[in-house]
Amino acid sequence: MVTEEQVLNELSKIIDPDFQRDIVSLGFVQNMKIEGGIVSFIIELTTPACPLSPVFQKQAIDLVGDLSGVDQVLPTMTARKREDREITAEKSGLKEVKYILAVSSCKGGVGKSTVAAMLAKTLGARGSKVGLLDADIYGPSVPTLFNLHEPGVKATEDNQFIPNEVDGVKLMSFGFLMGDGPAVIRGPMVSQYMTQLLHGVVWGELDYLIIDMPPGTGDIQLTISQAVQIDASVIVTTPHQLSLTDVRKGIMMFDKVNVPVLGVIENMAYFLCDGCDKKHLIFGEAGGKTLEERFGLETIAELPITGNLSGSLDVLTGSEIANETTDTVIRALGKKILEKVDRPEVEFDAKTITLKWSDGETSIISNAALRRACACALCIDEMTRAPLLDPASVPMDIHAEKIGIIGNYAVMVDWSDGHNTGFFPFTTIRELANKPAAKEDCGAGSCGCK
Repeated sequence: MVTEEQVLNELSKIIDPDFQRDIVSLGFVQNMKIEGGIVSFIIELTTPACPLSPVFQKQAIDLVGDLSGVDQVLPTMTARKREDREITAEKSGLKEVKYILAVSSCKGGVGKSTVAAMLAKTLGARGSKVGLLDADIYGPSVPTLFNLHEPGVKATEDNQFIPNEVDGVKLMSFGFLMGDGPAVIRGPMVSQYMTQLLHGVVWGELDYLIIDMPPGTGDIQLTISQAVQIDASVIVTTPHQLSLTDVRKGIMMFDKVNVPVLGVIENMAYFLCDGCDKKHLIFGEAGGKTLEERFGLETIAELPITGNLSGSLDVLTGSEIANETTDTVIRALGKKILEKVDRPEVEFDAKTITLKWSDGETSIISNAALRRACACALCIDEMTRAPLLDPASVPMDIHAEKIGIIGNYAVMVDWSDGHNTGFFPFTTIRELANKPAAKEDCGAGSCGCK
């Protein structure tokens, strides 16, 4: 009879591409039972609707099924149970929601609501239990996207809103209450309405709640982030410099409220010609690359300019664009949930800044070299990317007065010359620390840099 060790040896050949480790060492394989020639076990992945689930299932059946003495392989695919959500409200409809994902943009008109609706509908079409909350009080988009314009929302006896449901996706929007009329509401009332839409909705059991955040970084965004334990966020932008400029504000906002940012979805990244299949980069080609260089955030999806993204949501949901983007976001969420946070230890003195990681890696760079490498709007022209900072204007005795870590990807420095608006991704610091000029600045390598 086949042994558990033999089965595990075969299953260890299945490599998770997001972690570059096998599913056995990751702890995904559980509750194995061997009864004669029948082998059953659970493969517990990080999140519901993980796109790798059917891939791993087939590989497990094929690998274990080839073992001598195995007649049948019965893998059960499940998702890790999330720890209880921290909820301060006494009667909150979020108690049975497994994961909350915020879709944000710091500038209107970049396609954020369409992307949020696309993610919700695509996940719903795959069988996940999904809710979509339209958190834009002043400009709700969900009623239009789902063609629900009749005002009025049903409620329970204890005044909990009952969400609308379309194709298995539960929907809630302030637009359902107001209809097509404008929302003329002051700040304090907006926060009250937002709290009601967050906690006062009968969401029931959900795998995912997608929150379509209002554009910007104001009171509503902070109310949402502080009232709800958001598991992760994505930021939607376009390659246009006016949109890229505002991404920094979104990163800073989520960092202040301790919400991980999975990455950036770049909408309208290119136009694909019908006649020649050539990608035309209408807003330029440096969008995604610029974001990674300036903020250290990965561009996890690039969406083209297409009628699908401005036409019928039903057509968009079944498209290759929707499926690929949803796969990428869910995989990024799963990776973020499981990965161990490895923030470097930061040290600084009058001459250098040092980053030390847990694996022993150390990056040392002079204060002057890092200050001259600042890529913020005051040091680099936002439109042309031409340098505005004169390197000679940086004092040789420049030093950091305060350093903060942004997420798991960058530091922000308050410099002695009063400058404090630049992001310095860890990757940028590593590259700069290895340049000969940086070594000369910090003493020709005498500081220990390599």
